[in-house]
Amino acid sequence: MDSQPPAPSVPPAVAAQPVRPRVAVVFGGRSEEHSISCATAASVLRTVDRERYDVVPIGITRDGHWVLVPDDPSALEIRDGRLPEVPPTGPQVMVPLGGVDHVWRLVQDDGSTVEVGVVDVVLPLLHGPFGEDGTIQGLLELADIRYVGCGVLASAAMMDKHVMKVVFAAAGLPVGAYTVITDLAWRRDRAACLEAARALDFPVFVKPARAGSSVGVHKVDDPAGLETAVERARAHDPKVLVEQGIDGREIECGVLQGRGTEPPRVSECGEITVTGGGHEFYDFEAKYLDEASVRITAPADVPPPVRDEIHRIARTAFETAGCEGLARVDCFVTPAGDVVLNEINTMPGFTPFSMYPQAWAASGVSYPELVEELLQLALDRPLGLR
Repeated sequence: MDSQPPAPSVPPAVAAQPVRPRVAVVFGGRSEEHSISCATAASVLRTVDRERYDVVPIGITRDGHWVLVPDDPSALEIRDGRLPEVPPTGPQVMVPLGGVDHVWRLVQDDGSTVEVGVVDVVLPLLHGPFGEDGTIQGLLELADIRYVGCGVLASAAMMDKHVMKVVFAAAGLPVGAYTVITDLAWRRDRAACLEAARALDFPVFVKPARAGSSVGVHKVDDPAGLETAVERARAHDPKVLVEQGIDGREIECGVLQGRGTEPPRVSECGEITVTGGGHEFYDFEAKYLDEASVRITAPADVPPPVRDEIHRIARTAFETAGCEGLARVDCFVTPAGDVVLNEINTMPGFTPFSMYPQAWAASGVSYPELVEELLQLALDRPLGLR
């Protein structure tokens, strides 16, 4: 008979509110990156200093229920190709909606409620829509709860790759050629959408406009495969981006908000190289299920002038978008040494083996130090407009 997972423990009630700050680690969610969020949470739960913080693990199920989950990081890891899930059982979590009452509560199976207490800061480890896109940030803003990471506008705008490119181009940052296919445009005149996409130089990359982790991304080598790729991307998001492929190395840079009035901090550059496994590019399987086929190098071997330009673009992108906390900026470096901004990710992969923590480790900031710094930045953040 299979062993049952440990039951979630109910944190101390408000009367026993600990002196140390209480951190709600929120993960899972309704997006297709649910399992990746769980894996990120496993690493963070294992790392948060329990001597400094009282930790409450909260999972969001695929259908959107908030539940208290066991504080068991091993149950949330990707193992042998098994993608973890937030269990649908457990006490449901009630988030306060601001005003005088800031107490979080649990709804038990019998309908009774138990007070969790006041949460000082939320660490939202959600990737993709319904989490990384400003939705949970808006909820937390309404509830007057501090949280790690970017605010509503930066999260929403940077989640939409079309809006992101418009913002960055307006700021004078170098972005690649692309066309966008909205749901209405596709239903109204499919031929015109395909004609605009075929005007790009092939190969092109067809991707959902508001997804991450390479979900639904397809490389298309010739116009014949374009329509099928768009339909496949539309299965994940009715808004689709078609990007002209760029011949270049994929170089990424971590950005960390400065303290007080200090400028954003940038990490050493890192490079991703797909070395085998039959992957044409850094797709979902290569990222999470076939790590042997991927090599992450940090610091990346780039000439100092190129490194400096990547750092300039990363800082400018972070500030232009109004980012807070953290972000990862992804660029292409062409054979001629030109740097093209690909995208910014406001909640990057955050296991110790992900690019963002590895780039900071190469910069002298360890994974535990990175988690601690992000929590402190959030705790120092004022509530309300800023």
